[in-house]
This record gives sequence, structure tokens and C-alpha cells, in this order.
Amino acid sequence: MTDRPVWQPAATRAVLESRAQLLAHVRGFFSERQVLEVETPVLGRHGVTDVNLDGIPAAVEAGGVQGGWLQTSPEYHMKRLLAAGAGSIFQVARVFRNGERGKRHNPEFSMLEWYRVGFDDQQLMREVADLVCGWLECSPPVTLSYRDAMHSIAGIDPMTVTDRELERYCEQWLEPEQLAGLGRDGCLDLVMSFVVEPELGREQPVFINRYPASQAALARISEHQGYEVAHRFELYINGLELCNGYWELTDPADQRARFAADNRLRRASGKPEMAIDDAFLAALDNGLPDCAGVALGLDRLLMLKLGSTDIRDVLAFPIERA
Repeated sequence: MTDRPVWQPAATRAVLESRAQLLAHVRGFFSERQVLEVETPVLGRHGVTDVNLDGIPAAVEAGGVQGGWLQTSPEYHMKRLLAAGAGSIFQVARVFRNGERGKRHNPEFSMLEWYRVGFDDQQLMREVADLVCGWLECSPPVTLSYRDAMHSIAGIDPMTVTDRELERYCEQWLEPEQLAGLGRDGCLDLVMSFVVEPELGREQPVFINRYPASQAALARISEHQGYEVAHRFELYINGLELCNGYWELTDPADQRARFAADNRLRRASGKPEMAIDDAFLAALDNGLPDCAGVALGLDRLLMLKLGSTDIRDVLAFPIERA
């Protein structure tokens, strides 16, 4: 006798109502600011090169296209709209990341992503604070640099610590042979995840900014205190990472170089290389307007509103019931 599937939703009616209220809050927020809502493909021709993200391939055959990827983010398509002159835009998107499951992760989740033409990272941080704190009815965030957060909480200066010192610090979680394949940024991510993040935003929300340049992803880079840092920020509340934002990179040559570097890291870590999204690069060649963008996890924002510690509480059908 086989077990019968669980057909009932995981979320209660009250949770479904709160999600609907959140979506109304988001749309009202951007309507007041005349930011255009858009939709882009959930199924795209390309995945992403980021070594920290694993996409879900799709066996599609249509329009001369064979194969594709469920999108980990609407970023590339939204930037193509920006390059075409769409102006400031936002999207409530369903996105997919393979292998991600836990109290804060589901392979399919809801992401709010938006881009503000003419904004830098500081201006966008203020807008993120307005949206999030307006919904949660909480105090505004403070700002702490990545370097200061790592130093004050973990006792590590991420700019000056040697690779060997960093590996020794991380041996409390992994064996030396496992650490050998992680590299410097992988070790810093361990420290951030296990030591720093759980302490962030306990008393009030906190923005972490000025990440090392090696963790810039798609952000611009500048110098601060003699070190190259990224114009990137993340917002934490009660130890929960809520969003990731950038003053966006607009240089196509720099972007190509970063994609190539990503694929080198993928090779080194035993992951397959990813084909480069040529349509996205063509959009950058055409010209991406000066802008800042951010991706925010709506399920996590709902968790904070309802006081939940498990993402399954706020999803109608988490992966086990899908």
C-alpha cells in the first residue's frame, strides 16, 4: 500500500490573505512612484554563470530553440527592457534554483525585482527601506560595511586576513581537503553564513554594503579605505537575508570578463560551464542606462510579517506538496 499524497495546502487562509495584502502593498508602492510593472519569461534560452547558483534545465523544443532554463532571476530580461528604453520597472516573478531546500529555501519562490533609472545604490537602499519598513511597520535600517560586520562579529578583517588564516578559521566546519576547493570567497561565505548573518538585524534592520570587489557580481566597483569594494548591499532582519542590490554594471567589456571568470570558477569547482547569454550582452552593447537594481525575496518578507521561521508556512504548496 502506497502513501497517499498530501493534497491540502501548507498555508492557511490567513496566510493567503496576508500574501495578497503584500502583493497589493508592493503594487501600490510602485504605482505611487510611477514605476512600470513588467513580465518577462520564466523559461529562457540561457541560465546564469554564477558559481553559487544552479539552474533547472528544461527540455523545450520550439521556435528553433532546443533546451532552455527556468530562470533563477528575471534580471537579464529586465535589463534588456531597460536597454530598450522601458524606464524604471518592477516585476513580481516566480524563480527557480536547483538543490535549494530548507527552512528559508524552496526550489521555486517569489521574487520582487526592480530597477530605478538614475539611482545609485544609496538611493535604492532608501527606497528598499521605505517598502520593507512600510510593510513590516518597523524602524528604519542602519548601515554597516561588510568589513566592519565581519570584524566586529567574527573577529576577521576580510580585506587583510590571509588565505591560510581563513582556512584555519573554517576548519571548524569543513575538513582541509574540502576547504581547498572553496577558495577565499567560499571561505568568507562560510564565515558570513555561520557566524555573521545570524547576528544581523536583531535589534533593528541592517544594510550590509561595501562587499569585497571579488563578490561584486553585477555591481560597479570603487575604492574605499585603500581597497576595491562593490556597490552592492543586502538587507538583514532577525538574521534573515531579505534582498541583494547593486548600482548596476553597465560596461559590456567588464561584464564579458566577469562571465568568463565565473566559468573558470565553475570549472575549478567541478560544475559545468554555462553558455553566455548573447542577447543580454547585445543589450549592454546597445547601452544600459545608469541605474540601480535589487532582488527581494517576497516569501521571506512574508515570513517576517507573520513571525514564521519556516518558508513552508507561507507557501500554498512547497516542493513536497507541489
